Amino acid sequence: MPNTESTLLPVRMLNEYTYCPRLFHFMHVEGRWEDNEFTVEGRHAHRRVDEQDHLLPDAPATGKPTASNEPPDPKTGDDPPAVARSVPLCSESLGLSAKLDLVATEGELAIPVETKRGRVPENPERSYEPERVQLMAQGLLLRENGYQCDHGMLYFAGSRSRVRIDFTAELESRTRDLLKQAQAAAHATALPPPLEDSPKCNGCSLAGICLPDETNALLHAPADPTVDLTIDGRPARRLYPVRDDATPFYVQEQGAHVGCSKQKITVKKSDEELASARLHDISQVVLCGNVQISAQAVHMLCEASIPVVHLSMGNWFYGITHGIHLRNAYDRAAQFEIAKEPAKCLAFARQIVRDKAENQRTLLRRNAPAESGTERALRDMDDFTTGVDRVDAIQSLLGVEGSIAAVYFGRFSTLLKPRDFDAQWDFKNRNRRPPRDPVNALLSFGYAMLTKECTTALLAEGLDPWWGLYHQPRHGRPALALDIMEPFRPTIVDSAVISAINTGMVQRSSFDVSASGCILKPDGRKAFIRAYEARLDQLITHPIFDYRCSWRVVIRLQARLLSRWFRGELPVYTSITTR
Repeated sequence: MPNTESTLLPVRMLNEYTYCPRLFHFMHVEGRWEDNEFTVEGRHAHRRVDEQDHLLPDAPATGKPTASNEPPDPKTGDDPPAVARSVPLCSESLGLSAKLDLVATEGELAIPVETKRGRVPENPERSYEPERVQLMAQGLLLRENGYQCDHGMLYFAGSRSRVRIDFTAELESRTRDLLKQAQAAAHATALPPPLEDSPKCNGCSLAGICLPDETNALLHAPADPTVDLTIDGRPARRLYPVRDDATPFYVQEQGAHVGCSKQKITVKKSDEELASARLHDISQVVLCGNVQISAQAVHMLCEASIPVVHLSMGNWFYGITHGIHLRNAYDRAAQFEIAKEPAKCLAFARQIVRDKAENQRTLLRRNAPAESGTERALRDMDDFTTGVDRVDAIQSLLGVEGSIAAVYFGRFSTLLKPRDFDAQWDFKNRNRRPPRDPVNALLSFGYAMLTKECTTALLAEGLDPWWGLYHQPRHGRPALALDIMEPFRPTIVDSAVISAINTGMVQRSSFDVSASGCILKPDGRKAFIRAYEARLDQLITHPIFDYRCSWRVVIRLQARLLSRWFRGELPVYTSITTR
C-alpha cells in the first residue's frame, strides 16, 4: 500500500524510536509532550536553522556544480558549496519526511549537517546510535532526490565541533531495519514496556509521563503489601520535579474581565488592571462566579493546553473549557471497556472506599484527642472497613461508605480548635446543598476545588472524567473524577479545612449564615484558597514509591497510573493511603 503524506514518518521520530520505543509511542502515537531544560536548550541550538525554510537545489544531471549562495573563495576562486537551511524533504517510497537542519551541496554531492544541543560524546564513535540513524535517514532522502550522499556531519553546539558520520552499508541496513520497526510501531495501540534502570530516563522530558521506575516497581510488587516497592533492591527514582512551577490563577472579583496580551493573562474591571500573569506560570485559570473571559484569551489558553475552570458564586463546579491536546483515544476506549465489566468496577470501588476510610481513620488517630469517644470511633471504622471486601454490589458499598463517613464526621468537631470559638463553629454532621454551617461550607467548597483538580488531571491523560466506575455516570457529574478523589478528601480538603480554621485563616466573619444555609464571603473564599493551595503544594514522602513530591503531583500521578491500569499495563490500580 503506498504511503500518503499523512503516513510519512518524520525522521526525528525515527531518532526517538531508536532511543526508546516507549518514548516514540508517547510522542508519535499519542501526541504527548513536556518540555524540560534540555528540550529548551535544543530549540535554542536550532534557532538559526529554524528561522526560514530553504528549498534544496535540483541535483545536476551532468555534474555541473549548483549555484552557490556564498561568495567565491578568495584564495582559489572556486565557488563554495551551496548551503540550504531548514530543508523539507519527503519520500513516499521510503515512507519518510524530514526537515534537515542544513545541507551543503556541491555538484552531485550533498552533505547533511544535523545540530545537537550537547557536547561530543566520549565514546569510540563520538556519537550515539539514534543520531547516526537520524543522519543516515537524511542521507537516504537526499539520495532519493538525486544526490550522492556518502557521509553526514553532526554539529555539537556544546562543543562547537563537528563529527563526521560515514554512511556505511552496516549503518544503512540498521537504519532501514529500524525504519520498518518504527513504521509498524506507529500503528500499535499497546504501550511498549519501560526501560529498566536506564540512564536515558534521567534527562528525558517525558519521564514524568512514562513513569518507568514506578511502572516496573508496580509490575514486580510483592504479595505482602507491607513490603516497600523496589526494583531489584533499588527504590524508584523520582524523574520529575517535586512540584509544578506553574500554579492555578484564580479570578474572584465579580464583574471582572479576563483578557490576554503578549503571552500574558490580564484581569481588568472598569478599565483598571487588577492582576496579570505570564502564560508559562499558569497551570489553569479558575473563574469564580460572575467573571467574563474574552474569546482571544480562551483561544490562547486552549492552544497552550491550559484549562479554564468554571465555578459558580456558590462554589459549585460547573465545568472546564480545554483545548484538544491529545490525539489518541486509546485510554478512553480502554476506560469504557473496563466500565462494562462489573467485577472490575467492584474491585476498583472496594479499593477506593477502603483507602478513603483508612485515610479518614489516620486523620482522626493523629489529631483527635485521646478519649473514649475517639477510640470507639476508630474501632467502629475498622469494623465497617473490614466489611468492604464482603460487599458484592456497588450500591451496597455506597451504604458502607456512608456508615464510615457518619462515624468519621461524628468526631470531626474534635479536630477543630478555632481561635474565635463559639456556637457558630458547632459541627455535628455532614450536610450540603446548601451547607448549613461554616465547617460544611468550607468542606463543600474544598471538595468542589478537589473535583476540578482531579478532572483536569484526567483530561490531561485523555480520559473521560464523566464516565466513572464507582460513581455511576450521570449528566453533569464528573464521576471518574469523584472516583479518584475519594482517598484525597481527608488528606487534602479535610486537612486544609482544619488548618484554615485552627490557624485563624478563616473566621466567623468570613461567612454569611441564615436559616436557609451558609456561604463564604469573598475574603473567606480567598483565605481558604490560600490554605487549599498550600496543602496541594506541601511535600510528602510518597507512600508507595518512597520519594518526595507535592500532593498536586500525586494527583496527576494517580491519573496516569489509572490510565495504565485501564490499558492493561498495570495489573491493579493502587490509590494513596497515608501512614
